[in-house]
Amino acid sequence: MGDRRGCEEDSDALVLFGVTGDLAHKMIFPALYAMAKRGMLRTPVVGVASSPWTLDDLRKRATDSVRRVTKTVDRRALERLIALLRYVPGDYNDPGTFAALQRALGGARRPAHYLAIPPTLFPTVIRGLGAAGLGHGARVIVEKPFGRDLASARELNRMALSVFPEDSIFRIDHYLGKEAIMNILYFRFANSFLEPFWNRNCVSSVQITLSEEIGVGTRGAFYESAGCLRDVVQNHLFQIVALLAMEPPAFRGYGAVHGEKAKVFQAMRPLAPVDLVRGQYQGYRREPGVAKQSDVETFCALKLHIDSWRWEGVPWYLRSGKRLPESAVEVLVQLKPPPQRLFADSDSTDGRANYVRFRLSPSSAVALAARVKRVGKEFIGDQHELYMQDHQTGSEAPYERLLADAMCGDGALFAREDSIEAAWAVVDPILKKHRRAIPYRPGGWGPKQADALIAAEGGWHNPTPEKALA
Repeated sequence: MGDRRGCEEDSDALVLFGVTGDLAHKMIFPALYAMAKRGMLRTPVVGVASSPWTLDDLRKRATDSVRRVTKTVDRRALERLIALLRYVPGDYNDPGTFAALQRALGGARRPAHYLAIPPTLFPTVIRGLGAAGLGHGARVIVEKPFGRDLASARELNRMALSVFPEDSIFRIDHYLGKEAIMNILYFRFANSFLEPFWNRNCVSSVQITLSEEIGVGTRGAFYESAGCLRDVVQNHLFQIVALLAMEPPAFRGYGAVHGEKAKVFQAMRPLAPVDLVRGQYQGYRREPGVAKQSDVETFCALKLHIDSWRWEGVPWYLRSGKRLPESAVEVLVQLKPPPQRLFADSDSTDGRANYVRFRLSPSSAVALAARVKRVGKEFIGDQHELYMQDHQTGSEAPYERLLADAMCGDGALFAREDSIEAAWAVVDPILKKHRRAIPYRPGGWGPKQADALIAAEGGWHNPTPEKALA
């Protein structure tokens, strides 16, 4: 994807709604600077927000953003970015704001509109763009979460499709732009040795952990409206599941990949309350913006089934939470033990059967675990990992990659309408009907009830600090 082959016609302007917000400051301006540094950003960047700023204010904000994340700033690249900035202040409910935007765009005929705004404002801005005729020939980039449940996702899709065609709607999940996530797809289908055992005949279970050491910090008000299930599981973890579980695409092209991923979501069995454990770290209710009696989950673990030929009977365990011991993302594909116990240590309890482990964050690695005989006459051994770590440098950051792809019309790393609705259909039954969140101690691995959920598979694999497991 790095050379942008197969791209459609490039966008000739980028409109950034919510340009004064945290997302723009933390992620988008650094991505635009990186694009400018690579010579990939040559179009005007028109910021739109309700803040009564001047263009100089916006330029200072962009400069501060770049300097905050970059040790050595390329002065020429920063100057190129600053020179491309425009600013339109105004209320999103006021048609005059969109008329002013139209004037600021000048001769641009193929703008890309990036909605880096709260989800409640998506319909307002999309309607405003449509009424002003700013959807013709344009693209729209929508930040997650795309809906709060199945009904709202359908309504948002309906509204977006009333202004933009499906191939001009780019639903961003920044996880899909991560190099390690893309490597799952490549590793699966670029290597022939996986396919014979990548199915229900040899796989006992699959577990995915996305853990964070931090709490909600200053995002308490947002988290009260989302929670772990909506914020992480329904999108990030489901996308990882789809890449691990999908069938080989029938042809080269992102359309084929999207089609196979959608089939995985459609094959997921809708969740029931018994499949879910919700937790809340002690002290969460004292965070700024959090309700005193909040039942919002900061941790959730669930058991998922994919009713397909390949995965029938294989449980998938997903877990995510805040204030856990380690910030990491790992996948453990647990294989079944050999059918016969031939050796003296067959009944040993010193570890798991063979497995494949994907380390997705903070570094990228793949490990294959196998037992190896010890020196001596006895047929006993130990399990060791063949550990392959990716030390690539200079790759594009997720937002840089996704912005560049959206602006050239490459939809490979974006979520499709049918996939989003199918994913919401899986979690919809438990969004309101669930058990109360269980308090857990910060620094631990969540409520003990989450351990009981996976006890039949030998328990959770807890990510360890950055090293290969012996």
